[in-house]
Amino acid sequence: MRERILIVDDHPLTRDALAALLAQQGFEVVGEAADGEEALRAARKHDPDVVLLDLTMPGMDGLTALPKIREEAPGSEVVVLTASDTEENLLAAIRAGAAGYLLKTESPEQIAAFLRGVVRGDAALSGGVARRLLDRVREYGRFGGVPDSITELLSAREVEVLLLLDEHLGTDEIAQRLFISEHTVRSHVKNLLRKLGVSSRREALERLDSARAA
Repeated sequence: MRERILIVDDHPLTRDALAALLAQQGFEVVGEAADGEEALRAARKHDPDVVLLDLTMPGMDGLTALPKIREEAPGSEVVVLTASDTEENLLAAIRAGAAGYLLKTESPEQIAAFLRGVVRGDAALSGGVARRLLDRVREYGRFGGVPDSITELLSAREVEVLLLLDEHLGTDEIAQRLFISEHTVRSHVKNLLRKLGVSSRREALERLDSARAA
């Protein structure tokens, strides 16, 4: 089965170029949209695996549309593809439920690899974006009750999941809170358990408590 992609960008030439490049990489482009409103309708109609979403668009922009798309098509992951690398937009997109944040300077091959990873439950972050987010997560760890010894091992989204586990939320509740699928939550839990060297959610929380007490 080929991964099914919905492209959302207000520039027709950009949409055409992306559609051609993704088709060459083996994806099925199931639809295109020029703004947030069109994206919502297309997401409901096509139920894609991934929505590739620009941020700057007339009418309903990408940041406004993102959580609405997650509500309308909960089985679809949303990956931002933008020219903006500002921390404000990055954090807003992640908080709204984006599974990835890619810059338009990425090569077609790298974008394809990121999108396939997202379908498998991975996050997708351009290199510079990932470093900026990691620095922010480490800062959050110092002031938000997650020690550096934990944040240095986990991705930003895995830290979020760990904190929600610490609130005794179940998989379905975490999925709703983060606007991601339950499959993606389970994938993040599996990854954070492996990185922390533990075999259960209880042991992960014990590791977190131990790190806090150190």
